Amino acid sequence: MYELPSTGFLRLNQILGDPRSNTPALIPISKSSWWAGIKDGKYPRGLKLSSRTTVWSVESIRALIASTSKEGQ
Repeated sequence: MYELPSTGFLRLNQILGDPRSNTPALIPISKSSWWAGIKDGKYPRGLKLSSRTTVWSVESIRALIASTSKEGQ
């Protein structure tokens, strides 16, 4: 399993996985579902570093995984 760093930021391919670099998905959904979930408020908004680069804090992704795990119980 992919180890999340304790702090910092993640790019989308680190969250959704990337088969080209053998990065496993933390959240196993498509990119279009991810962006739709952000629009609906289901997933956290990212931080725009540039016009083509968005990152998410590790803390927000950990919180998303924890809340999703609690919903499934």
